[in-house]
Amino acid sequence: MEDHVYKKIEITGSSTKSIEKAIETALDRASQTIKKMRWFEVVDTRGTIESGKVTCYQVTLKIGFTLK
Repeated sequence: MEDHVYKKIEITGSSTKSIEKAIETALDRASQTIKKMRWFEVVDTRGTIESGKVTCYQVTLKIGFTLK
């Protein structure tokens, strides 16, 4: 097994559908420029409310990826 070095970044994804979709949105977008992503950690969850209903979910993630 090879030793690895990881870098960690923080991003926020959003969705009008669900928390899970907000996570997927963030990871899909990050994967367009970040290679070798290995793990994520949810560090914050929040949303917006209008007329007593949830209108948007926001999820902040830490993403770890392997450095070359």
